[in-house]
Amino acid sequence: MDLGLKGKSVLVTGGSKGIGLAIAELFAGEGANVAICARNTDDVAKAVKSLRAKGVKASGRGLDVADPGALKAWIEAAAAELGGIDVMVCNVSALAVGDTAESWEKSFRTDMMHTVNSVAAAKPYLEKSKSASIVIVSSVSGFEVDFAAGSYGAMKAALIHYSKGLSNQLVAKGIRVNVVSPGNTYFEGGIWQNIERGNPDLFKSAMSLNPTGRMGTAEEVAAGVVFLASPMASRVSGTNLVIDGALTKAV
Repeated sequence: MDLGLKGKSVLVTGGSKGIGLAIAELFAGEGANVAICARNTDDVAKAVKSLRAKGVKASGRGLDVADPGALKAWIEAAAAELGGIDVMVCNVSALAVGDTAESWEKSFRTDMMHTVNSVAAAKPYLEKSKSASIVIVSSVSGFEVDFAAGSYGAMKAALIHYSKGLSNQLVAKGIRVNVVSPGNTYFEGGIWQNIERGNPDLFKSAMSLNPTGRMGTAEEVAAGVVFLASPMASRVSGTNLVIDGALTKAV
């Protein structure tokens, strides 16, 4: 299936590893030009090299997405380099699970405000696109209470609400907005691998809840994100795509 992404310009926050990298790689595989950002400059450089090997334009920058100025500067530079923005994917999370002042502050500044600021900076460019799309990565913790209740779950819930509101506000400008909520997703260097090593009881408990007997992969989440962002999903806006292998029970 041709998703209609060849030559499109795509920005992905947190695109150097895990779900973000899988998203960027799948876009590049579809012929889209991709710009990524992430904290670690070396990881960004490695990812950009891999993306360019797919025969597309690719660039990246090391930055903290919780810094509004740095985030806006990257988005504007990437838009200039790629000739606009067709897709904005907001993927970064502080993964701040807890109920402390610090976890709430980190979750708000990174999960919530990086998304709000990304949308604000990208919107002028998206308005000029003939197939504009925003995809926000949330979590099943945003609509079901689980071990991440508190700052993490609350901010992920806020992202789902924010996405729905945006879809209504931006539809007249031709910009679609959707959110993807992954369940447990396991990848090298990811949160669940770290939990497996550092808290095996929690990992075993989480694994037992998965009806499929396994956690998801970054590539499985990426497939949903890329489809929703593509012109093939031109009628889909305001949806929350849950990718969890029947983990959750909410209707």
